[in-house]
Amino acid sequence: MYPKAVQNLIEIFSKFPGVGRRGAARFVFYLLKASKEDAEQLMSSITELRANTALCSFCFNPFDKRENGDTTLCTICRNSQRNTSLLCVVEKESDLEALEKTKKYSGLYFILGGTVGQLRREDLKKLRVQILKEYIVNPTKAGLSSTTFDEVILAINPTTEGEATMLYLERMLEPLKIKTTRLGRGLPMGGEMEYADEETLTSALESRR
Repeated sequence: MYPKAVQNLIEIFSKFPGVGRRGAARFVFYLLKASKEDAEQLMSSITELRANTALCSFCFNPFDKRENGDTTLCTICRNSQRNTSLLCVVEKESDLEALEKTKKYSGLYFILGGTVGQLRREDLKKLRVQILKEYIVNPTKAGLSSTTFDEVILAINPTTEGEATMLYLERMLEPLKIKTTRLGRGLPMGGEMEYADEETLTSALESRR
């Protein structure tokens, strides 16, 4: 029903997390009505994103390549003041940001890239579980040095999918014989960390078990 260019862009936007075909169509029609300047700004921003942003070789958090020079590590992973005996595993980038804002956690992070429940069994390999295991055993593979993890904190959202993911991770990490904890009280079942206030997240960090 729509021109091919419109259909193609709808297909692209519908692949975004949380965006269905109706939402994708609204994005496309908004762009059709947008000014030339706004459309050019969007295209320029996407180009800049691809050119100047990289994913950290250890935690997979995005960082500005222009600010970090030749290093493949983000600012957090490069910070010599961080507690390198603690590793906090989160589902996505916004969860890392939410925990970092509490200023109560000083260890390192690892972004898993999703949850078990969001993926088909055959797509389970898309989660960074094997990479996580490798980096726990040998962090130097990702560019970290003088790092030995004593505790892995599973800071996955307390949803049905999150619970399944934490059980999966606990089984996968069990052979490593490393202390594995979860966030404690403070986060309601079914909640999302990125929407929790700093006091709630601080309580969850301090009462991990």
